[in-house]
Amino acid sequence: MTDKFYLGKLHDPASGKAAGQPVQYDPGDLTTHGVVVGMTGSGKTGLCIALMEEAALQGIPAILIDPKGDLTNLLLHFPDLAPQDFQPWLDPELARRAGKSVEQASTDAALAWRNGLAEWGIDRERMLALKNAAQFAVYTPGSDAGIPVSVLSSLAAPGLDWATNREVLTERIASTVTAILGLVGYEDVDPLRSREHILLANIFQSAWSQGKSLDLTELILQIQTPPFEKLGAFPVDKFFPPRDRMELALQLNNILAAPTFELWRIGQPLDIPSLLYAPDGRPRHSVFYLAHLADSERMFFVTLLLSAVETWMRTQAGATSLRALLYMDEIFGYLPPSRNPSSKQPLLRMLKQARAFGLGLLLATQNPVDVDYKALSNAGTWFIGKLQTDQDKQRLLDGLESAASGTLNRAALDRLISGLGKRVFIMHNVHEKQPILFQTRWAMNFLAGPMTRAQIPALNKLVGASFQSTVSSVQSPAEPPAAPEGFEPIPAVAAIPVEAAPPIVNRKSSIENPQSSITRPSAPAGIAEFFLPMNLSFVRALTDAGQSGDAVQSGILYRPALIASAQVRFLDRKYNLDTDMVKSALVPEPDPRGVVRWDDFVTALPEAGQMDPAPDPQARFAALDAPLSDARLLAALQHDFTDWIYRTSKVTIRANQALGIFATPDVSQTEFMKACTDAAVQAREDEIAKATAAIDRQIKTLQDKISREERELRMDETELSQRKGEELATHAENVLGVFGGRKSTRRLSSSLTKRRMTEQAKEDVEESIAALNQYDAEMRQLEESRQQALDGAGAKWENAASDVTQVPLLPKKTDIYVQVFGVAWMPVYLAQSAGGTVEVPAFSA
Repeated sequence: MTDKFYLGKLHDPASGKAAGQPVQYDPGDLTTHGVVVGMTGSGKTGLCIALMEEAALQGIPAILIDPKGDLTNLLLHFPDLAPQDFQPWLDPELARRAGKSVEQASTDAALAWRNGLAEWGIDRERMLALKNAAQFAVYTPGSDAGIPVSVLSSLAAPGLDWATNREVLTERIASTVTAILGLVGYEDVDPLRSREHILLANIFQSAWSQGKSLDLTELILQIQTPPFEKLGAFPVDKFFPPRDRMELALQLNNILAAPTFELWRIGQPLDIPSLLYAPDGRPRHSVFYLAHLADSERMFFVTLLLSAVETWMRTQAGATSLRALLYMDEIFGYLPPSRNPSSKQPLLRMLKQARAFGLGLLLATQNPVDVDYKALSNAGTWFIGKLQTDQDKQRLLDGLESAASGTLNRAALDRLISGLGKRVFIMHNVHEKQPILFQTRWAMNFLAGPMTRAQIPALNKLVGASFQSTVSSVQSPAEPPAAPEGFEPIPAVAAIPVEAAPPIVNRKSSIENPQSSITRPSAPAGIAEFFLPMNLSFVRALTDAGQSGDAVQSGILYRPALIASAQVRFLDRKYNLDTDMVKSALVPEPDPRGVVRWDDFVTALPEAGQMDPAPDPQARFAALDAPLSDARLLAALQHDFTDWIYRTSKVTIRANQALGIFATPDVSQTEFMKACTDAAVQAREDEIAKATAAIDRQIKTLQDKISREERELRMDETELSQRKGEELATHAENVLGVFGGRKSTRRLSSSLTKRRMTEQAKEDVEESIAALNQYDAEMRQLEESRQQALDGAGAKWENAASDVTQVPLLPKKTDIYVQVFGVAWMPVYLAQSAGGTVEVPAFSA
């Protein structure tokens, strides 16, 4: 087996086919890094997967950052080329559109791969060699679909001596802090001007310089109480006032408190050696699937991963050969020319310095416009595929020209790029005399396209990749996403449970505890105290706690808890909404550092009038510890409680926007739908009235015309009848005159006049009849128009009543009224039994 990468064959632009001569690429050239550019459909993914296949065959480990899901195809090794191997990874919908069954599509895919591999001279032996060359796995930070990733390890102190690696660790701190701030919305942070960055960097430096690790909780606490008194020449409180620090702490606490963040705390640590090599020494290709993450989360994780790789790199001895690869499938947004996201600095440093440590970077993009070519000038190999626009091409040529320091034949390269087809690339390698044009070989892995998160469990199972949690105390994990048909999901990764107050039952009695006393400890000044009622009898309390009925009550103890209750008003004139709700929380033994996950402690509390006015006179009291003894922490907790209420409270309005009908939660569905139906009927009637008003006026006008014309017709017919009679009489008189021998010119003229008058009367009748016919036609048209208007209005409003949407409404912060906040004294019975004294709750919410 050759020690070079087999990437394809030389391409003949005249014939448009591969020329037959294989293209061999020296992997050592990747120590000066590589860049792959090509539009969607150019074959860029196939080329990069081929590069990774060759790296695996050469025993070169790799870390692969996969923002879109394409690199998951690296796990689809099918040396047997059996159709049943391909079938689970085909899209049934695409097969259906092609007029094929899934079985036929899988047979066609297997045949295509068999023929393609044979055409490019890749045999079964080489396929098997790839399958066994490396361990493959897909990691899913923030999800347990694949192997989860614990990002908290990135906050732990690196195993490097601070004195000898100060610069390296300071750079990692800067990147880590920028990533953390980016997660809570700080963009383009300047480490020299941002007080948030300066504070967090100093906290990390203080801990790491002493070999101490941090986690997010400890970071939040140290933001509030920094482990140093000054920042530069100013006191901490002057440089960054406590109130502003609390705001930053609360922003980070929102991340920590979110249930979704739990999945960032478990799984594979970002330990680069274990990501690059298996315990048996085999190289690993670790794919980090990020398609499911939001942009801020991707940036956060990518920065932590790049920083971890950079720190590992610095611990390695110098090397001239390629030791490992870092491949990023899309650098758009991570290495922009003008902005400074948290990922940019570690990428810049590795592009400049990784060569000395044998680490090669392979960076790909389909957007050649928005990348920093000054940074990419450190890349020695460029793979250029088909580009989408001339602007892309010119921007790329500008970047290459500046990187090549004037040695680039721009015109020739321009012509070559313009003629590129699918799977045809230009390789511009500083280690070669001139660029070459080549066609990429057939990928050995099945290119199924981007994978969804639901497919990741089956994908890891296919290659035997898994992660067994070492956490001893676990809770039941959430149901994993469904895997493709024919595969079973990998075993779910154990999750770290949310910390909650320990149960009161079976607690050792405080009668023997010197921290309990008959005198109630004083709460901080200005902090209210409440006494929860003993609403459970001793017998009922024992039963509920599962204790023996033989136990004897030996006393009452009050234990302090944090109590909080707020009334939330929802007022919106548009929706005729004016309602309120009450949200309450009771937190037994809150974290002394003042961090509360309110969602874990929501409960229904008695109203103020149902509280006991005073404690039981014979009771004892447990000690009042932080945060309940700290007014500052309580004030912060009250603010945090209000913020939580604001984020988690909402009212849903049922809205019929077309009819302008809205229903608040206190309106029944029947009442709401009746109101919608009535409004729809009224709207229909109004529209009919509006639509037919003009037509009805036209009809009335036409009816008047018809009436007048009918009267005229009757008059014209009468006159015609008269004229005919007169004409007949005149004619008879003339005939008699002729027979009587009398000739008269006067009689002849009179006869002609009568004839004309008769004809005129006849024309008047015909004119009236024609007018009436015209009016009848116009009347029919108007009646048809009126009916169309009626039908249109009916169709428009027929389904309007059922056009209902749900409108969520959030409260205003000014409409949140904290009614109860302070220290709640919770009563417990002290029960004496053969096993000793135990505590059972005397209060039930």
